Amino acid sequence: MTSAEKANSEPLVDLQRLVVSVRRRRRLWVATALLGLIAGGLVAMLMPSPPTAVAQILVIHPDDSPTDSGTLMRTDVAVLETTKTAGEALKKLNSTQAPEEFLKDYEGLGLTNNVLQLTVKGKTRDEALARAQAISEAFIAEYVGRNQAAAAAQQKALLDQRNQAQNELTPIEASIVTEEAKGRNANPAQLERLYSRRAELTSKISDYDGRAQEAGIGTPKVAAGTQIVDAPRILPHSLLKTLATDAGIGFALGLLAGLGLAAVTSVVKDRPVLRREISRHLGASVIAQLPDPPRFLRRSQAETGRRRVAATLVRAVRQEGGSVSLLDLGARRVTAALAVDMARELAEKGPVSLVDDLPKTNLRELAGEGPIQVLDRGDVPMAAQERRIGVGSIEPGTAWTDLEFLGAETILVVRAGHANTEWLHTVARQLADRRIPIIGVVVVDPDPRDHTDGTLWDGLHTALRGRAGAVPERKAPPERRAPRPVVKPVERVATPAPKPVEMFPREKKNGRRHPTPYKRADDNADQPTKRFKPVSPDNAEAL
Repeated sequence: MTSAEKANSEPLVDLQRLVVSVRRRRRLWVATALLGLIAGGLVAMLMPSPPTAVAQILVIHPDDSPTDSGTLMRTDVAVLETTKTAGEALKKLNSTQAPEEFLKDYEGLGLTNNVLQLTVKGKTRDEALARAQAISEAFIAEYVGRNQAAAAAQQKALLDQRNQAQNELTPIEASIVTEEAKGRNANPAQLERLYSRRAELTSKISDYDGRAQEAGIGTPKVAAGTQIVDAPRILPHSLLKTLATDAGIGFALGLLAGLGLAAVTSVVKDRPVLRREISRHLGASVIAQLPDPPRFLRRSQAETGRRRVAATLVRAVRQEGGSVSLLDLGARRVTAALAVDMARELAEKGPVSLVDDLPKTNLRELAGEGPIQVLDRGDVPMAAQERRIGVGSIEPGTAWTDLEFLGAETILVVRAGHANTEWLHTVARQLADRRIPIIGVVVVDPDPRDHTDGTLWDGLHTALRGRAGAVPERKAPPERRAPRPVVKPVERVATPAPKPVEMFPREKKNGRRHPTPYKRADDNADQPTKRFKPVSPDNAEAL
């Protein structure tokens, strides 16, 4: 697979990189979570919840049945939260508040099919209790009045039907009287039909009278049973519980906001944090890594690890005399301390000097008194066996033309997640233009759970395996040519003509010649090829 195909096959968002970036920005989301926690606590203390009164109302439904699924109670809750009920309650309270605004201060909840709970807020305890009592009474009055109105309407309908039947009965009775007056000439069938219709109407009238009387009584069970069973009372308020609840909600919201902000910024800023990304964008392998140095605790452990890395870098650079540079990208303190440790390692083998071109640092103070000499860039020409370590920066604003005076080769000290991808490409391109090979990259403050491979498989002239395998070839001694012999004149003698030579000689077997098979030029295609040695910088200069 080519590099272009690999680039096309890479996902739009690398989940591993996203998780590592969010974890590295833990200060951000921990800070937002703590801010949310503090904000929630301040809201609970400075803006306490208003006093809340609770009342319970027993509601008797005339059409109640065991199979009811709570539909009647949901209807009562809906009626409770109407402007009509709120307006009646405000009239009892002699308040000028708008019913629409008053509806925001109370709510109803059906506990069972017949028990309604009312929750009311007020500015004071007395106001909350008064509001709860007024709303309860307004609801009961509206509910009982609604049932009585329904009963009165039903009574009126029954009386109307009775009157209609009575009006129909009057002409039938007159017809019966007329037919009976005929005596013997009366029609028995007609009389029978009239008697039957009169009896039917009389029964209907009697039934309508009874039902109308029952409807007139109304629903005394509903009126008597619907009442306040639990008088309004103030709910107990726990400041500690409210504080814990509000603080927990603020902590959760702050944590979610911080995680979302960290994820968005990690995708937008595009700052490599994995070893494989840093090595790929810089075009050099990661040869060491250092944690972020602690400021107070475990400083000795950090110094021991830094000296170990310095010894590794000393073994990586060429052993013969020359210059090498350490270029900083986001880890100025680590770069300066690492350069001093490398100089101390090399001071045991010969003269070493440091070239200080790193801003905001004091290499002379770090090096102290000793065999290490700290110079400014371009002060003293380098001696034959002297080793020089140039310390500089590749932050934005770097003078790229001055990097070649710090060292012929370089080691990059890069803080993970400090620079974006575009700047890493700029650094690699500028160093390539200046013909400064990168020995390797030291990653500072890497993710502890990052186990990606930061080794590149190209560039043998700068990779450590190529440097270790580059053995200088011995030059062969020049060949000695023998002197040319003196040619004496020779007399020409006639010689017989040579026999013609066959182009394709044939072998004889049993007195016959068999043709030799023709061997094509591509018959050696399956033979192993010669193994060429990789070209090193020294061999390239020799060529």
